[in-house]
Parts: sequence; C-alpha cells; structure tokens
Amino acid sequence: MLILSRKIDEGIMIDKNIEIKVIGIEEGKVKLGISAPKDIEIHRKEIYLEIQKENKEAARGSLNLDEIKNLFKK
Repeated sequence: MLILSRKIDEGIMIDKNIEIKVIGIEEGKVKLGISAPKDIEIHRKEIYLEIQKENKEAARGSLNLDEIKNLFKK
C-alpha cells in the first residue's frame, strides 16, 4: 500500500487518466474528487463489496440441480 500526505487542492495521478484530488477536510472527514474516464467504474468500498456479494449469490443461483432438471421435464 502506498501512503501519501496531501493538502487541500493537491492530488495524485493513477496511470495517465485518473486523478484523485483532496477537495476538503471537515470534522475528521476528507472529501475527495475523482476524475476518470466514463468506462472506469468507481464505487465506495462498502458498495463495491455489496455488489461482489450479490454477484456471487446470483452466480450460485437459487435453484438446486433437481429443480433445474424438473424445469426441463415438461
């Protein structure tokens, strides 16, 4: 993990097309601005983890093998 110190209006660049900038610091919270191409997904970590969890559950499916076989017996 890379750890950097930044002040308000300072930023970092990731690759050539993603910029993360410190917009403000208030009451122990840091506000970040992120500039990135539209094809790059950006999520808060807790949202990203929830999406991953839901994707895994959907991939597992709610039907077991016997239920799937019964669908095709008609």
